[in-house]
Amino acid sequence: MRLLCFFFPVFFLAWAELAPAQSNPELPYYGRKNTFGVLAAYSIDSSHILMGTAENRKLLNFGANYSRRLFQNRVVNWQYHAEILPVALESDPVSLTTVTLVSPPQTSPIPPETSIPVSACHSQSGTYTLTFQGVVYDYEYSETCSRRWTIGEGVSPIGFDWNFLPRRKIQPFLLAHGGYMYSTQPIPTTGAGSFNFTFDFGVGIELFRSKSKSVRADYRFHHISDHNTSTVNPGIDNGLFTLTYAFGR
Repeated sequence: MRLLCFFFPVFFLAWAELAPAQSNPELPYYGRKNTFGVLAAYSIDSSHILMGTAENRKLLNFGANYSRRLFQNRVVNWQYHAEILPVALESDPVSLTTVTLVSPPQTSPIPPETSIPVSACHSQSGTYTLTFQGVVYDYEYSETCSRRWTIGEGVSPIGFDWNFLPRRKIQPFLLAHGGYMYSTQPIPTTGAGSFNFTFDFGVGIELFRSKSKSVRADYRFHHISDHNTSTVNPGIDNGLFTLTYAFGR
């Protein structure tokens, strides 16, 4: 009996110490009510993925984003998500053609050099003749390839973000946006528009360094189109890689 009276208090104290460790407390949520971020995005090429037909176009964007939590549970953190791109660069392949008059030695009716954005460019050279007002002109030409960068700006005010498993430090997510882009000259070809509509959707991974700071990497399908508001509308489809540093509370 004395032995039982001795071990019972010891057992009770030991159980009281171990009970908190054996319980499974709720894990914290890794997510913010309001999130701000700075981002950089790049695409090395374009192709006919869904809608666009302009090929060999590059994109380089720098900007910021904002997110507001709409709903959260153990499975998903649903957020309103908007982006602004004060620097939105688009690059077109350009064919640079140089024409030299061989004969007769007088003013040529053809401009000596032209630079035109094209879908694909191939370097070449050769000769040709042209009859103009009864005079035969002999020419030599060379065509070389380069790139033309066009600066613009973009805003995507309509967007959503779905982070899954919000209690983990590493979270997969889905995203989608809609907006517009304005450029200083028509893209992707002459005759297209300077004002274009944009939309994108994609998948990514977010790594939380703390509850307030994280790094996001995503890959998205990105489309640019003037919606037939200009003479031509080839459209641009890119696979765009985006890296974001996010913070908030």
